[in-house]
Amino acid sequence: MKTKPKAKTFEDYLAALDDNQRAALDKLRKTIKAAAPKAEECISYGLAAFKLDGKLLVALGATANHCAFYLMSNSTVAAHRDELKKYDTSTGTIRFAVDKPLPAGLVKKLVKARMEENAGRSGKSK
Repeated sequence: MKTKPKAKTFEDYLAALDDNQRAALDKLRKTIKAAAPKAEECISYGLAAFKLDGKLLVALGATANHCAFYLMSNSTVAAHRDELKKYDTSTGTIRFAVDKPLPAGLVKKLVKARMEENAGRSGKSK
């Protein structure tokens, strides 16, 4: 991974990554967009993120050793514990190797769960 300057846009964030990380995160990005087409891309907490209805939905990122899908929610990770047991998880985060991307079906399910969680917090229906 190249040294990352502070990203101002989603594209800046991805441009600072090596080719393999960029490809893995771009695939994740497309899957998130398919699950939440109205979500807006942004930079939040130094990560490439998505907002929906003004609230953070999910984010993605890369370090020297792995890529990560940030659910921005402890409860969503906990609620899907069984489906995530073969992944390295921590508080609101799922880490994966660039050559072992998260399955699109799982990503879509998690994004939809986050959409429901955020809608529940604001009283909006999905």
